[in-house]
Amino acid sequence: METYAKALLYAIPFFVILLLLEVGYGYYIKNQKHRLMDTISSLSSGLTNIIKDSLGLVLIIVSYPVLLEILSVTSIESSWLVYLAGFIVIDFGSYWNHRLSHKVNIFWNQHVIHHSSEEFNLACALRQSISNLIGYFPILLFPAAILGVPHEVIATLAPIHLFAQFWYHTQYIGKLGFLEYVIVTPSQHRVHHAINPVYIDKNLGAIFCTWDRLFGTFQEELDDIPPVYGVLKPARTWNPILINFQHLWRLMVDAWHTKNLKDKLKIWFMPTGWRPADVEEKIPRTIIEDPFNFDKYRTYPSQLLAYWSVFQFVISLILLLFMFYNYPEIGVNNLLLYGLFVFVSIYSFTSLMDRNKYTLVVEILRFALGGAILILSRGWFGLETYWSTGPLFIAVFLLLSLIGTLYFLYFEGPKEKELKLAD
Repeated sequence: METYAKALLYAIPFFVILLLLEVGYGYYIKNQKHRLMDTISSLSSGLTNIIKDSLGLVLIIVSYPVLLEILSVTSIESSWLVYLAGFIVIDFGSYWNHRLSHKVNIFWNQHVIHHSSEEFNLACALRQSISNLIGYFPILLFPAAILGVPHEVIATLAPIHLFAQFWYHTQYIGKLGFLEYVIVTPSQHRVHHAINPVYIDKNLGAIFCTWDRLFGTFQEELDDIPPVYGVLKPARTWNPILINFQHLWRLMVDAWHTKNLKDKLKIWFMPTGWRPADVEEKIPRTIIEDPFNFDKYRTYPSQLLAYWSVFQFVISLILLLFMFYNYPEIGVNNLLLYGLFVFVSIYSFTSLMDRNKYTLVVEILRFALGGAILILSRGWFGLETYWSTGPLFIAVFLLLSLIGTLYFLYFEGPKEKELKLAD
């Protein structure tokens, strides 16, 4: 986990720079593909995901080393060949994992966050799950285990494979000629994120589009059908933690209310969208039927709330980068506490972006948690060794955040006119 944390320490600024370049390009050509609140929500989702992953908050059913020990029948001697085979197998497993996530109710919950943005841009790529708490992906790497690909190779290639999926989340790159027959391109991935009927559940590949063409899930982007982005049951919130569990909650509600005992179990493993007949009649849910006729989620923030949201995100990002920089010194128990604080922070300010009244309760919890850490540890996870007044800055920030939350909830009402930048 420490190695992963170090990798993120360099990867996160790189992703942020690319994202800022995309925003700048959008302004330059007067065709902006970002809305501020949506982008902050996406970036905040990315922070929650890397906290979960860097702290190892997942239960692995079968680890790859165990699978390797059981299934290995040979080994690849060539160094370049073992890395090539490993990368291809990871991509193959990723395709089937992705397909499961789109086709089975219980697995869709761990993927819906990635599709929840109603925009398509580089920030959208960072909407990653925190609800995938059961790790089964190593099982899909059985071909690599049979070939004897060392687990060190898989561990090295896995983050590279993940980071390589970032670049094609953009609307500014058109079709790429012959590459459209080899790799996943921005055009193909725009199709994947679209809710148009012709595009639903298509283009599930991660790096190579070969699997989609081979297994019948490929769809070209059509000139006469522009992709419309989002999910058929819109999230209607900027809070990424809530989005992560919306689908799970709906499944639980349906399983509870159906009178058919078979359906109580069946619902979890049926195709996405399936509901028991008695529940569908009792608790109807609307879905988007016409992609070209629905209102995107907007909250119409004031300019001050827009800047405040950016400020809160930037502080959370800096705190997280410090956690990765000081990872071994903080220690396991304190890392969990640190991660909890950032989680609560993200929950608080993204709920404030929704202007939810319960935000105050969460903000008070953050204030109390942060204050307790400062008082009991007489510092802030070692920050004082780098910056003597760092803990004082944290204390001022906590107080300012509480006052700001009170102000935006009770003294400043939402503005009627949307800002071009803010939303």
